[in-house]
Amino acid sequence: MSAALRVLLVDDEAPARTRLRDLLSDLAGELPSRIVGEAADGVEALERQAADPADVVLVDIRMPRMDGIELAQHLARLPQPPAVVFVTAYDQYAVKAFELAAIDYLLKPVKAARLAEALKKARRLAPDAPALRQLAPQGRRHLRSLERGKMLLVPVADVLYFKAELKYVTARTKEREYVLEESLAQLEEEYVARFMRIHRNCIVARDAIAGVAREKDAADAEGEPHWMLLLHGVAERLQVSRRQWPQVKELLGV
Repeated sequence: MSAALRVLLVDDEAPARTRLRDLLSDLAGELPSRIVGEAADGVEALERQAADPADVVLVDIRMPRMDGIELAQHLARLPQPPAVVFVTAYDQYAVKAFELAAIDYLLKPVKAARLAEALKKARRLAPDAPALRQLAPQGRRHLRSLERGKMLLVPVADVLYFKAELKYVTARTKEREYVLEESLAQLEEEYVARFMRIHRNCIVARDAIAGVAREKDAADAEGEPHWMLLLHGVAERLQVSRRQWPQVKELLGV
């Protein structure tokens, strides 16, 4: 007999979680499962998944703080991502997007037979990042940072720039820096409309740019001056590479 599926229920409405719990209980003879946790939004779900990993996550779409699509995007980036099945009250037109992205979903009110079908496929339903991008082309609204064993969520809207530091990427806000386990190239692709590359190791939020200044390196008196980017809200200046200067110049009209 196969091991019981470890299931995490994520829905901001308690009655919806109760219905899923009851349906899983009804299906126990056919499909053994164990509920390892419940969460009322995506933020809580990420914390639950980190503390007690599930094999499959049943995820509502519309939730406060972090919705189901963004949660799935975060889960897809875990070393061992769980299977994700969306639970939605969307109409058939909206559901078409899930079908085009080849992502499994359950329509509310969830039926036992349909849930059983989804669970049978669950072990091969690891969330696919490119498919999720079709559902949320604007990218995630938050990024995960692990600090002293605690998960912090960094609002992308607050990030001034991302900089590659050895094998990590640093996200800088007006208040502080956060270390991310993300690729700079992937972040640039995900947020191409919001951030622009100014150096091989740095991308900057377009609306964070205050201006530029010509500056010489104090340690290299003979060297040529280079352009430095000025940012809103912080005194720090960032060097613009010669290769990236034309697009920065065009953006600023200088």
